[in-house]
Amino acid sequence: MKSRYQMFAGYNAWCNERLYDAAETVPDTDYRADRGAFFKSLHGTLNHLLVADRVWMRRFTGVGELPPSLDAILYDDLPALRAARRTQDTLISRYIDGLSETDLTGTLRYRTVTNPQTIEQPLAPALDHFFNHQTHHRGQAHGLLSGLIGNDKTPSFDLILYQRQTGVGLKAIT
Repeated sequence: MKSRYQMFAGYNAWCNERLYDAAETVPDTDYRADRGAFFKSLHGTLNHLLVADRVWMRRFTGVGELPPSLDAILYDDLPALRAARRTQDTLISRYIDGLSETDLTGTLRYRTVTNPQTIEQPLAPALDHFFNHQTHHRGQAHGLLSGLIGNDKTPSFDLILYQRQTGVGLKAIT
């Protein structure tokens, strides 16, 4: 099971690099414009992805600052946001690499951000949510990018493409 989460951590970082490469081509006014997405703009969506990752990593590890809200703008500057994203992706990979198969069968206890309550759940389904949440909001960012720079300039985030490029999760038959 651990190898699956290592694949998702690698996939997460790979997607984020592609996402930020594309975001850097968007004029600043378009990047910040409210496009009707859940977090309004591409800028808001990228910040939310980092906010949520920090919230979950704090739950998983007990380390790190909690953002003030789920829609917090942690970084107003795209290069600084990208640097923080890369750091967060490294922390995610290190955390996953440090887990044992036994850890994955354990439980996690945490407080929710919205309507605070204490939750206890198995770790593996919490990790499933963590990686799925990233995919969900990256999909929103992808939709925003497609509208801003066109489908031909918006990178694919398909997991199978990551697997083919890295060999992770595939076995070639010759």
